[in-house]
Amino acid sequence: MKMTVKKTSLFPAKQRNVFELLKRFDTLVYIAKPYAEFESIDGQTEPVWEVGRSFAFNFKIFGFITLGVHVINVNEFTPDNIYTKEGNPFCHVWNHRIILEETAEGKTEYTDEVEINAGWKTPFVYLWAKAFYSHRQKKWIKLLSK
Repeated sequence: MKMTVKKTSLFPAKQRNVFELLKRFDTLVYIAKPYAEFESIDGQTEPVWEVGRSFAFNFKIFGFITLGVHVINVNEFTPDNIYTKEGNPFCHVWNHRIILEETAEGKTEYTDEVEINAGWKTPFVYLWAKAFYSHRQKKWIKLLSK
């Protein structure tokens, strides 16, 4: 069973500024907390997000529920489109696309689109993911408004 979460927000920053922040692991850490925590298995604190690279993280939700190793495979990484194929033992398919579109006003329309397949758990993961991506985008706006 597959389900898709899609969430779009307007960010108060130029597309190139959002993309530069997307390259940074500390941005992921900031926008994900407290819903999710990613701890590098190999101790790498500054992964370079590039096409063809794979990363493995110990993954926790809410800071204390361990869901095992979450693997992120980077398939596309351009200023307007990022696509990763991800998964962990709890949710085998977590394919995440980020779409960035600059508006005429110099802001960025930011979309998270995530395909989820966790077997019978899919509806529950979908509900968590809806809340997670809403939270992430609010944290993005807070980060960009500083």
